[in-house]
Amino acid sequence: MPITAGAIRKLRADVRKNKVNISIRQTLREAVSQMRKKPTNSALKKVFATADRAAKSRVIHRNKASRLKSRLSKLVRKAK
Repeated sequence: MPITAGAIRKLRADVRKNKVNISIRQTLREAVSQMRKKPTNSALKKVFATADRAAKSRVIHRNKASRLKSRLSKLVRKAK
């Protein structure tokens, strides 16, 4: 357990940030799974938005977001 006052405040902040990051990551996972089940342009737009948002807040790396978007774009092209 943290001892100093600063460490206690940091722990509280880290817990809050962790909850936010988990929800962002979960939203991204759900969007990707929906996209893989049924590849459509609207699902692709949702994945793009959530991946960019996750990369901007550094929940995932920007290259991972780019890689996801690229691979899922290929799915849409194959579906047509």
